[in-house]
Amino acid sequence: MQEQEFHQKAQKLKTHNQAFFKKLKLKVPKNLDLVFHQAHDEVFATTNCLTCANCCKTTSPIFYQHDIERAAKALKMKPGAFIQQYLFMDEEGDFVLKQAPCAFLQSDNLCQIYNDRPTACREYPHTDRKKMHQILDITFRNTLVCPAVLDIVEKVQKKINLI
Repeated sequence: MQEQEFHQKAQKLKTHNQAFFKKLKLKVPKNLDLVFHQAHDEVFATTNCLTCANCCKTTSPIFYQHDIERAAKALKMKPGAFIQQYLFMDEEGDFVLKQAPCAFLQSDNLCQIYNDRPTACREYPHTDRKKMHQILDITFRNTLVCPAVLDIVEKVQKKINLI
């Protein structure tokens, strides 16, 4: 799916998806994790994130201290210099990137620090984690960023008919 086509589809489904997540939060099915994990595996069996990299272009992961140390070491920098060059502390007290797209995103959509990327990047889009009910707001927001999440949510909606 082309980027513009994805954004149009995500916006078109935004209200519908908001309603689904609202109802899902009110009545969380016992099998929610299983349904999300199955949809995640199904979608990512045919998804190549390098064709999109929208997450790297539009959002910033939180950098925890171990993430900062790992990334700084990969770049042969001291953690303080890494923070000064690439990060700032947001209003919630988390270190995040100063810029979007990510400074480590290369023109071919590869990550310059892929093997040493932050935990949040490693776990993105978070649709295969336990206790999905705890991150439904994030998952909804990710339907507007990631084509794979939009597809996963569509599959989940078909299995969990709330609307």
